[in-house]
Amino acid sequence: MDQFFNVSVIADNFTYFMIGRFPNGPLGGLGLTLYLASVSCVLSFFGGLILGLLSISRFPAVRYPAVAFINLVRGMPLLMVIFWMYFLLPALFGKVAESQTVIMALTLFTSAYMSRIVVAGIEGIPKGQTEAAISTGLKPWQAMLYIVLPQGLRNMIPSFVNQFVSLIKDTSLAFIVGVSELTHVGTQINNRTMAYPTEIFVFIALIYFIVCYAFTSLSRWLEQRLAWRKAI
Repeated sequence: MDQFFNVSVIADNFTYFMIGRFPNGPLGGLGLTLYLASVSCVLSFFGGLILGLLSISRFPAVRYPAVAFINLVRGMPLLMVIFWMYFLLPALFGKVAESQTVIMALTLFTSAYMSRIVVAGIEGIPKGQTEAAISTGLKPWQAMLYIVLPQGLRNMIPSFVNQFVSLIKDTSLAFIVGVSELTHVGTQINNRTMAYPTEIFVFIALIYFIVCYAFTSLSRWLEQRLAWRKAI
């Protein structure tokens, strides 16, 4: 009789779970998951910042297209955006690696959500500060850049970390276009062994939980830290 929970399949493939075939092949597994999430998070930060600022512009010709784009992306499932990038980017730019199409899809999707975090962070700053800055001779964009945005960004940090946690989980959808991130690696091992699906996918869920819990704890710590700084 087979052992109820056989961890040997995990031990035998542990390195493959963590980094795929790297360094003798492309990076995969958890390493690729973290790479996709990290690069997408950095790009999404700037994308969300730009979209957020455009969506509160005083000029309707700038504000309305930005708001329409944000609502369009937020109204679609991530899987649809991944398919868009997977078929659209090669048609426009020729051969594009699958991992890059996923990064672009995650960046586009997350930027739309981060833009609302940016708007909320800016609106959380009292308008009196903007008025005071303008009264000193600063132009509106200078008041935003030098006075409002630095304070707003500090308030946005915990929300950005939470968005990064969501991004880590969203990378699991990359397996649909053949990117060998953690979920795809688990599926490959399961198809190869055809005997331990419970052990494999419980292990994958445990890895996601550990990584996401670590960043969620970081977010809580940042919230407490920033609240303490505001109180003094």
